[in-house]
Amino acid sequence: MQKFSQEQLMQYLYREASPILKLAIDNAMKEDLDLQREFKTLQRTIKQLDKLEKQIPSQKSIDAILKYAKDTQKKK
Repeated sequence: MQKFSQEQLMQYLYREASPILKLAIDNAMKEDLDLQREFKTLQRTIKQLDKLEKQIPSQKSIDAILKYAKDTQKKK
């Protein structure tokens, strides 16, 4: 059985895989239960991430980061 990296599976999920990789994963998924489980886990993870509200840092955090960067630059 061929092993696929998570990166390859993510490419497949996002429809960015090459035709050869897509075919290899399609064929492997027909027989490999572990691969099917891993694929379903990645699918669920993507769905959960999509549901998360995008969070914007507070202005206070942004200001602190900019101040730190400015202070660090002065010390050089």
